[in-house]
Amino acid sequence: MRLKDKVIIVTGSTTGIGRAIALRCAAEGAFIVVHGLEEPWGKEVAEELGKDKAMLHIEDISIEGAPERLVKLATDTFGKLDAVVNNAAIIASSNIHTTDLAFLRKMIEVNTVAPFALIKAALPELTKNHGCVLNIGSVNAYCGEPTLLAYSMSKGALMTMTRNLGDTLHRENGVRINQINPGWVLTENEILRKKEQGMPDNWYEDLSPINAPAGRILWPDEIAVAAVYWLADESSAISGQVVDLEQHPMIGRNPPKNTSAI
Repeated sequence: MRLKDKVIIVTGSTTGIGRAIALRCAAEGAFIVVHGLEEPWGKEVAEELGKDKAMLHIEDISIEGAPERLVKLATDTFGKLDAVVNNAAIIASSNIHTTDLAFLRKMIEVNTVAPFALIKAALPELTKNHGCVLNIGSVNAYCGEPTLLAYSMSKGALMTMTRNLGDTLHRENGVRINQINPGWVLTENEILRKKEQGMPDNWYEDLSPINAPAGRILWPDEIAVAAVYWLADESSAISGQVVDLEQHPMIGRNPPKNTSAI
């Protein structure tokens, strides 16, 4: 087991990618602090993991003191903390016309400031245990879709933080910080988001090969499998790295011959 007896906080793990990461890490031998906003779903995840393997904490990660409470829950329950997965995020459509300052501040508060606060709260424990942090970003960090302005800004800032702290904290504290940038992933929330935008219920069954060369978009489990490497001792010398997980290159992609298919 690649994560045997490691204690890991996974934020936003009641659904989607976070849930898949929590389940995969537990399968690899880890103890998990499950976190999110949806208590019924969180209870299902915790029950699936088992009472001896998981604790559930329901709270908005951006509320003052929430990061400290998560760290305390981990140490009080399991005696230590080895890793943090910063996955919790708001994903919502907006452009410059629909993004007011309150919306932008909330987006950055949850997607960027809260991960920073959790790293800071966890740092003493992570330093003690030579632990690590895995931030879950997005390929939208590089510029983003036209309708994901605020979200893309928040993920761009998260990526810079990963590279900055991944360097300094590795040298000064022995704590590694890396990031995965998933591409288009078939989560419960993504299915609903696209339906709200007017797409049919089965929109994910008929996708352009330009956007989905594999004939489908990514599954949460595929992100979770990759996450295990960054949380395991196998990557113990690597820090400050950002890895894109998508079906095609985000930078320097060869343009399609038939642009009418876009």
